[in-house]
Amino acid sequence: MANKIEQMIASTFMEMAQGLETGSFGKKPRIALTGMGSEHGEENAMEAAMMAAKEGIEVYYIGTLEAEGVITVTVKDEEEGHKKMEELLKNKEVDGAVTMHFPFPIGVSTVGRAITPAKGREMFVATTTGTSSADRIEGMIKNAIYGIIAAKACGKQDPTVGILNVDGARQTEIALKQLRDNGYAISFAESARSDGGCVMRGNDVLQGSADVMVCDSLSGNILIKMLSSYTTGGSYEAAGYGYGPGIGEGYEQLVMIISRASGAPLIAGAIRYAAELVRGKVFEVAKKEFAAAKKAGLTEILAARKGAEKPAAAEEVAAPPKEVVTEQIAGIEIMDLEDGVKTLWKLGIYAESGMGCTGPIILVSAQNLEKAAEELKKAGYIN
Repeated sequence: MANKIEQMIASTFMEMAQGLETGSFGKKPRIALTGMGSEHGEENAMEAAMMAAKEGIEVYYIGTLEAEGVITVTVKDEEEGHKKMEELLKNKEVDGAVTMHFPFPIGVSTVGRAITPAKGREMFVATTTGTSSADRIEGMIKNAIYGIIAAKACGKQDPTVGILNVDGARQTEIALKQLRDNGYAISFAESARSDGGCVMRGNDVLQGSADVMVCDSLSGNILIKMLSSYTTGGSYEAAGYGYGPGIGEGYEQLVMIISRASGAPLIAGAIRYAAELVRGKVFEVAKKEFAAAKKAGLTEILAARKGAEKPAAAEEVAAPPKEVVTEQIAGIEIMDLEDGVKTLWKLGIYAESGMGCTGPIILVSAQNLEKAAEELKKAGYIN
């Protein structure tokens, strides 16, 4: 009994000493890093491990190299390294892991974290690898929640959310605003462009206009690659935190993704990101956010979106008499554009499709603007 007490006292004093040295108090997060398979060699990964170990993180390096301050778990090849990483996670010998690939289940995708070039702001990119849903828009709705979880676990208590202007953005906006109106706390970002709104353009990516940038994972993957390697020509990911942790409802294994092109500074960033998520109790945050979203009707909103049948226009619809169309209605998906026009034609409202600077638009006359917008909203085409 006395020996256990002595060990506890010694451990407490050691943590205090490490805290004074690193500025981080409490138990060190234990993060594993698989070092084999990088395009830049094992030395690149070990350099990252050493950088992170100086910042109050207990780094388990899985590979063949050794260094002071880093715990090496020796393996002979990349395949064995992955098996060892999964074993360490399963046995809870580490709190999280950083690796170059991992087979996440459907419903889980990764929230990247980058430093944007225009103003040096951090931005969470939701998401960058994995598949949140087989349905694109449902996936993007979920990605917004995943991004909020990651941001909150890293200390941003009220992260702003923007939606990248890709296919599905407007329908995602409608669903997220329904969630907000039902009581789920979402603060929407405002585009830096003069026309504003929470749908983000390329300028907003560069400026970091949103704390959380919502998109499909393929677009997010491209964003992370470009934001991390735009100064190097793409061969070496030099800045940021990588592709991030796999997040999904009920998923409680902290695995962070980097790429084979990731350089030491980014890999060290990924290890720090993992440590922040451990300290921020990411899985507790996730439970609270999923519960709050469900209370606000997430399940019903997703089901209604899947079951909704637009009232437009499989049949041929004749256009009403042509009018001069000077007013624009924005916020409609490109795939819904012609159906939206035909919906108005069926109501006797002349309309034309077009493309504005922010995306697809429907053009109507000034006298029909208010009614046309109301009908498109009623039919579920715009917010």
